[in-house]
Amino acid sequence: MFNFIKKQFIDVIQWPNPDDSLLMWRFPIADEEIQNGASLTVREAQMAMFVDEGVTADVFGPGRYTLNTQTLPLLTNLKNWDKLFESPFKSDVYFFNTKQQLARKWGTSQPVTVRDAEFGAVQLRSFGMYAYRISDPTKFFKEVSGVAAEYSGVELETQLRNISVTQLAAAFGSSGIPFLDMAANQVLLSQKIGELLGAEFAKLGLTLENFTVESITLPAAIQEALDKKISMGVIGDLGRYTQYQTAESIPLAAQNEGGLAGIGAGLGVGAGVGQAMAGAMAGMMQPAAQPAQSVQTTSEDPQAKLTKLKSLLDGGLISQEDYDKAKAEVLKQLIG
Repeated sequence: MFNFIKKQFIDVIQWPNPDDSLLMWRFPIADEEIQNGASLTVREAQMAMFVDEGVTADVFGPGRYTLNTQTLPLLTNLKNWDKLFESPFKSDVYFFNTKQQLARKWGTSQPVTVRDAEFGAVQLRSFGMYAYRISDPTKFFKEVSGVAAEYSGVELETQLRNISVTQLAAAFGSSGIPFLDMAANQVLLSQKIGELLGAEFAKLGLTLENFTVESITLPAAIQEALDKKISMGVIGDLGRYTQYQTAESIPLAAQNEGGLAGIGAGLGVGAGVGQAMAGAMAGMMQPAAQPAQSVQTTSEDPQAKLTKLKSLLDGGLISQEDYDKAKAEVLKQLIG
């Protein structure tokens, strides 16, 4: 008889070992009844709510409570109790996990089309992290979990990701930030999206604690074009880049059979190639503010030509044979 009575009446209501993956858990009452004056214990990072025939009633934060008409005013009104009730009663009790749900991932399963100030209409992909917590158990119960025995965060995250992506497109479209500047403004972009999402999460009884945009990417074709544009920006002045490439190729040509003549421009056939080479080298050695001398001007100064040929020889850029032939040609022109 004692065991039967003990089984039928509940004296302590609590969620002693909560599963971190659960957002909501219903205390197992079944056919049992809650004893008048029973104890309710709500631990830190928890909230408890009494529900009478599917209608939400009293909500309790962390603490220990003795259940009576004073601590259950809404439930007392729903059950039409007069003054103090003396008999046991039935009511569903739901516990809610109010800890932050950290490191939740979001991302675009499909590209989001937005209008960019520089590229026009483009499709962007993005991903990042967010954190949230239950802040309004009554609203969460009505809008999300309902009268289930338990509700996990996994069931909710698909919906939250869809909400995030929807607001992401709105934030991209209204931010006015070009794609090339988004990397430098990811903090501001994250804040803007967080503001838009905060209201949507609140409708579900949630508080958005943090939202971050970790990466924004373009489609492969546009990214390839952007990479080429960046490369051209790094190269800069194509004229000076060509001069540099030419100077780099001279030692390789000198190593070929026949020296510089191996590339069809031996200095022995005349001073023309030597003059062009000297002009190119002079253009590289002069400061950017001073214009390089033309080939015609250089050809009128045999002494300067001989000096530059000697510099090429000393630098190992031409062979002794090429130098001797070119020198003889210059002297021939000088003395007639």
